[in-house]
Amino acid sequence: MMYSWRQRSDTTVLDEPLYAHYLRTTGRRHPGDADVLRSQDDDGNRVVEQVIMADYDTPVVFFKQMAKHLVEVDRTFLSSTNNILLTREPYDMLTSLQNQLPDASLDDTGFVELLEILDHLETHHHGTGSAPIVVDSKILLLDPQSVLEQICNRLGLTFEPAMLSWPPGPKPEDGVWAPHWYESVHRSTGWSPWKAKDVELLPNLKPVLEQATALYQRLVPYMITVS
Repeated sequence: MMYSWRQRSDTTVLDEPLYAHYLRTTGRRHPGDADVLRSQDDDGNRVVEQVIMADYDTPVVFFKQMAKHLVEVDRTFLSSTNNILLTREPYDMLTSLQNQLPDASLDDTGFVELLEILDHLETHHHGTGSAPIVVDSKILLLDPQSVLEQICNRLGLTFEPAMLSWPPGPKPEDGVWAPHWYESVHRSTGWSPWKAKDVELLPNLKPVLEQATALYQRLVPYMITVS
């Protein structure tokens, strides 16, 4: 999604500005975590004030965020932003996550925080920000143009066909963690067609799948759909 939005003529993108805050706050070990902590301010509320709510040269600024990164962050700023909640069917998500985090728990999935954010937006979206937009990655990959057109329409923006493709390889906006997480997206040049996964879930993650599925079902009524 970040690579798609960086193709727009009116948009600046930033990659996970709260990642260092998340690592410091939780103590969770991730690949390349020392580099992340060196590369970013690890005070989440200061990042919100000085990075997320800062002034930029473009009229649109896209922040790629992970829901779980907002731990112990004052979320009132979400009422002043337009919020797209990108989710994924839990089985597909966990069979990818297990490659980097084979001991993943529900806390690592971000579903708990995603539902907290959804509840916050439902209660407070009467501010300058928009009502929550929920996008399922499978639906997005099945018809990226339709989904992106609907997102842009909801945000009062004109869809730009440039959002459908991008050059391969690393991007200047990538965080220092890109070598550990972005291998497949660096090979991409656009939205790859959705394909069913033929991957076995690690046995220890099956309870996590059950928990995550219950939370995912709460997001379904809010999702953008295509005909």
